[in-house]
Amino acid sequence: MSDKVNASHILVEHEHEAKDILRKLDEGVAFEELARDFSNCPSGKQAGGSLGEFGRGQMVSEFETATFALEVGAVSGPVKTQFGHHIIKRNS
Repeated sequence: MSDKVNASHILVEHEHEAKDILRKLDEGVAFEELARDFSNCPSGKQAGGSLGEFGRGQMVSEFETATFALEVGAVSGPVKTQFGHHIIKRNS
């Protein structure tokens, strides 16, 4: 089991926004494009949602649990944290 992951995310305020973004992903819109257009996190605007590499204990628990559970290349459903609703993509 890896102790580090590389992930990207899109952060929005409401769950219905996250579900809307998932629909757009299903329609073939690029994750990075959606992050730039919709994410409330500075990583969305600057890096297409990329958070880079991080280890266990560096993110809030709900986010960490969801990210480490994803297969490489997979995208999560909405994950609620104190910051809002995230769509997470595990890059490695």
